[in-house]
Amino acid sequence: MKQGMIGAVTALAAVVTYGVVTGAQAPAQPARPVYPPPAVPIQAGDAPAYAFDITKAEIDYVLKTAPANPPDRQLRVVDMGKYNLGVGIIHRGPTNEKPGDPVSVLWHDYTPEIYYITSGSGVLTTGGVILNQRVGTGVPNTMNGPSGSGIAGPGAYSRKVGPGDIIIIPNKVAHGWSGVTDHIEYLSYRPDPDRVLPAGWVYPSLLRTVPPEVPTPGVGRGAAPAAPAPAAAPRD
Repeated sequence: MKQGMIGAVTALAAVVTYGVVTGAQAPAQPARPVYPPPAVPIQAGDAPAYAFDITKAEIDYVLKTAPANPPDRQLRVVDMGKYNLGVGIIHRGPTNEKPGDPVSVLWHDYTPEIYYITSGSGVLTTGGVILNQRVGTGVPNTMNGPSGSGIAGPGAYSRKVGPGDIIIIPNKVAHGWSGVTDHIEYLSYRPDPDRVLPAGWVYPSLLRTVPPEVPTPGVGRGAAPAAPAPAAAPRD
């Protein structure tokens, strides 16, 4: 998985930049506070005024240390103001099906997904009639919210996918894997207009990481505005 590829999908989806970014500061100016301020929640309907990072090192760490099941790990769920946005990393091993076996599929009631394949290959089946439907029971997971499962039926479409491919799967559309001989690994972007995902969710091991800040080009130089100084404390 290459960081450049992840950046390309970020630009294409126009939905996410990676981890918490600190405010820029001009030379000789007092340090500005880190954003988001600790323990200050974003109110529903308010778009964030800062960006979020998920570095390649963090993704690699999650893939290396997370348990094999479930294969889907939600990295972040961000409250974007008018909707939530989830970003997950999925690693699936061999499917081990026999010729003629039916393809197991899932559907999600509210969350579409955008897959970006980063490594491995397999056969992805989408759409069509879902046979033997089983609605999910219990508490919905943090990845997709209310969902169900079944078997791919008439009208399903299958194709082999590999690194660099992008697949857009609307909500309620069946999707399932077969033909994975070694592994398939992909990022999943999940717009959530109905807010069924837990806003603010962060994969636990990522809570302790903040990417190092580098100087912001141009800030405080020439016509570029300098960072504002902190407000003076009120006098008695």
